[in-house]
Amino acid sequence: MLDLFADEAPWEEPLAEGAIILRRFAREEAPTLMAAVHRLARQAPFRHMVTPGGHTMSVAMTNCGMLGWSTNQHGYVYSPQDSLTGKHWPQIPTEFNAVCARASVAAGYPDFEPDACLINRYAQGTKLSLHQDKDEPNLRQPIVSVSLGLPAIFQFGGLKRSGPLKRVMLEHGDVVVWGGVSRLFYHGILPLKPGFHPLTDQFRYNLTFRKAS
Repeated sequence: MLDLFADEAPWEEPLAEGAIILRRFAREEAPTLMAAVHRLARQAPFRHMVTPGGHTMSVAMTNCGMLGWSTNQHGYVYSPQDSLTGKHWPQIPTEFNAVCARASVAAGYPDFEPDACLINRYAQGTKLSLHQDKDEPNLRQPIVSVSLGLPAIFQFGGLKRSGPLKRVMLEHGDVVVWGGVSRLFYHGILPLKPGFHPLTDQFRYNLTFRKAS
């Protein structure tokens, strides 16, 4: 897939109060980030988690950091251990932390130090329904989300699921950061359209950094 904007410099795009898109912010680091994703997946394989209601998520997921996000019959939880392998989640790679630190400073959250990173893998037709990130105990800390590979339509709303939505295209290397009054805004990803990216093949990957403790 030809990228007509490959040489375009990064820029900032306001999304809402406390929320911003850092366009092409992680493009240069993307090959290093993807190499780290593949290393992590050998330690903690991607899997399709099952929600408390019995629905199998279409997004394949894994984690790294002190805590990893997971599901069980009681709800959504953060745990230091991977239930699939019985081992602790791998540490957040230095490459991940470096990009997250740059992005959080650029977005106005210089004190953000994540201890969890969710890694989502989207295939053709995969989506992420509207939801709030509300399982973290400290909601004063932002979310930092890095897009790699195929483009996807990101939905960003408000505090009510039924509220109006903004729909924006997220492309390879884009980083979205939201916190403050936007921290609990509903968001999601529309079904991924088919395509090919030279770094990620037929997939989109998303790194989501959080403070979970």
